Amino acid sequence: MNAAEMRTPRKNMNGGRLPPGPRGLPLLGDAQGLFQNNLQFVMDAARTYGDVVRYRLGPMPIYQVTHPDGVQRILQDNNHNYTKQTFGFGFVRLLVGNGLVTSDGEFWLRQRRLMQPSFHRRRIAAFGDLMVQETQKLLRAWERPAKAGQPVDIAAEMMRLTLEIVSRSLFSTSMRGQAQALQPTLATLGEYVTFRFRVPFYPPLALPTPRNLRFRAALRRVEAVIQNIIGERRRTLAAGSDGNGRDPAEDDLLTLLIEARDEETGERMDDQQLRDEVLTLFLAGHETTSNALTWTLYLLSKHPLAARQLRDELDSKLGGRPPGLDDLGRLDMTRRVLDEAMRLYPPAWITNRQSIEDDEILGYHIPGDSFVAISPYVTHRHPEFWENPEGFDPDRFLPERSESRPRYAYFPFGGGPRQCIGKGFALVEAQLLLAMICQRYELDLMAGWPVEPDALITLRPRNGLPMVLRQRKT
Repeated sequence: MNAAEMRTPRKNMNGGRLPPGPRGLPLLGDAQGLFQNNLQFVMDAARTYGDVVRYRLGPMPIYQVTHPDGVQRILQDNNHNYTKQTFGFGFVRLLVGNGLVTSDGEFWLRQRRLMQPSFHRRRIAAFGDLMVQETQKLLRAWERPAKAGQPVDIAAEMMRLTLEIVSRSLFSTSMRGQAQALQPTLATLGEYVTFRFRVPFYPPLALPTPRNLRFRAALRRVEAVIQNIIGERRRTLAAGSDGNGRDPAEDDLLTLLIEARDEETGERMDDQQLRDEVLTLFLAGHETTSNALTWTLYLLSKHPLAARQLRDELDSKLGGRPPGLDDLGRLDMTRRVLDEAMRLYPPAWITNRQSIEDDEILGYHIPGDSFVAISPYVTHRHPEFWENPEGFDPDRFLPERSESRPRYAYFPFGGGPRQCIGKGFALVEAQLLLAMICQRYELDLMAGWPVEPDALITLRPRNGLPMVLRQRKT
């Protein structure tokens, strides 16, 4: 059956139209294409078959929804019909347990209520100074390679910087000494979960395969660090002081989470819940922002006119001083550059849901108990809503060009009630860091370096991103 024939609507046993899609192999379905290049596969599926596509991972059908109206149906309008009880989120649970990203139902709602006050804008503002401080340290450390003309791996540098910021925001504790040692461990965890996405029928974690044993050992190392910090904080709070004369309840996110009470029951998180939420914030809270900044700096190096406009804005609005939170509303170009980078390279490039009951999306039947995939990476390139979708054009986010665009044509932080709780924190951090870096340095991709997206749990450049720094005179 060719592609044209597959575009002809088909009906299931209940009479509903099934979406078109590739035929796949008898046993593997479309697993080979997904495993070889998952990013290219989901893009090709949308381009070939349209806004709702049906393909198979082995015997399991997957319904990929690309049109903003369909995304809105899943994430917002009928979100109660689409849960996170999927095999994909099951693999993430191996890493972070039943935290806010992976939980569902009443348990998720309770956790969201408990944690939401910790991410109020006033709370986020309190972390602005430490974001600036940590970035200033990095910029000073770059002076030596800049003078020597030595490239630095921006992907690794952004990962270390955001890891330090999230550590201090969560724990009021620097992990600078542990960060380098933890990087291989964190990489092992991420690679394992990605592998399980690609090979879902791999032996379960309880079986002592070499890969499973490596994952379990890496997870124990990270958990030990987190649990030691939590235990020490609980003892400090019980004693009523942090040992330095400060009120620990005002220090960081960890204290806020420990002290948080459910408004209805008065209950606090137990140790297991706290572990899951802290580990979720620790891991997700640095990698996504790191990748967003990495891709932004790469795109600026490829588009010198946009880079010059950004630096002109920073010079005129800031006059050489570090930015503060009050400046962010005036740095329009800075925000548009970041938005456009997250359009082209959204850190959370795909997510999935499981339907509970039958539904209809864009005229196609979605059976109950089905796996549904939505990809910001694909939707952000939908030609109906994005002119020159592969091009880099920050001005597409000007108000006059955005007002008619559907809400879910752009959703790097998800949407609906499950929109990322850390969106405000991440946007403040990314804008501050980007402004400070571009104030001080011009960055050029190392000549001849191949840049290729690697679609793991998040979207990162494969093999890093070495760039040459040139210090600016402002």
